[in-house]
Amino acid sequence: MIDNRVTFYKGIVLLVCFTIVLCLIFSPIFNNRNGLEYLDDLYNSISKGSACYIPKLQKEIKAFKGKSITMNLKMESGVQARQIADLIQKAGARAQAAGTDLKIEGSLGNILDSCLKDADLMYMNNGSRIRAKYGVNERKIIYNWWVAANLMDKELKKQKLFKEALIVTNIKTKGLETSYNYYKIEPQKISAKWGIVLFSLIFYIIYTIWYGFAIMFLFEGWGLRLDH
Repeated sequence: MIDNRVTFYKGIVLLVCFTIVLCLIFSPIFNNRNGLEYLDDLYNSISKGSACYIPKLQKEIKAFKGKSITMNLKMESGVQARQIADLIQKAGARAQAAGTDLKIEGSLGNILDSCLKDADLMYMNNGSRIRAKYGVNERKIIYNWWVAANLMDKELKKQKLFKEALIVTNIKTKGLETSYNYYKIEPQKISAKWGIVLFSLIFYIIYTIWYGFAIMFLFEGWGLRLDH
């Protein structure tokens, strides 16, 4: 039973318009992407444009260039141990794999410098140069660096080398993880897309309120009200 037809049909109109706009949002009209995909790509590219910590990390590792370390790491498989040994050797340090055990000796700074150079190539979408360097898929290389950094962090803490463990942790989270997650995303500055960003934020607020008023008018039209 409709109590107030004007209010009820006002809610119907708002809800119908809301649904039409929702269908447009999920239609591939933004360069063969729907609205959510377009905005997701946009915000990812803007985020990448402001999330590069690698230059700062490269400065921080200079203090460890003369720091010689010896570590014994336990890998998941012999293949992984050999692959990471190759990374360490190309960094100018000694690495010996025996089954799943990997012994590393050399300059911590040199190892981290090589790691960051690969992470930087990945971050800049130059994965082909990593493949050419190691002959292995670039994602696998960055993942292996991440595994090595994770185990090195634990080993350095066991040796009470906490400053060294901290820089390794920072490289793992701010260098390797960001380069892996942002791979093949083109970075953009928010200043270049500020109009679209502002519109999307305002539209989100208005669209949410729009739906709320549509539901409110429908219930009021039915005669349902909240009273104190």
